[in-house]
Amino acid sequence: MADRVSFTEETAEWLRRLTELHGPLMFHQSGGCCDGSSPMCYPDGEFKTGAADIHLGDLVVDGLDKPVPFWMSRNQFEYWKHTHLTVDVVKGRGSGFSVEAPEGIRFLIRSRLFSDQETADLGLL
Repeated sequence: MADRVSFTEETAEWLRRLTELHGPLMFHQSGGCCDGSSPMCYPDGEFKTGAADIHLGDLVVDGLDKPVPFWMSRNQFEYWKHTHLTVDVVKGRGSGFSVEAPEGIRFLIRSRLFSDQETADLGLL
């Protein structure tokens, strides 16, 4: 089965470090402008999800006791439903609300369209 979201090894390293500082984590991708277009990383449960959000999957990181859930606003999902997302990290300052902000890095999304096989596996035909 095709995954909708994955992560780089550098992201995994940061998630392990940030989990040591903040406990279990979660991501939310809103699709808003400015920093809202970046995935925001919060202590798990700090960002309240609801009917306006879709759970895209869980990032299973070696060394973490709990997977990191990845959520996206339903409106943004409509634009990206045919897209595989990879959570990556770069140097720079992100949003003050995301836990990585004080660390001098920020998370970002790299995307690609699903292959024909992934599209079929996800029932997007």
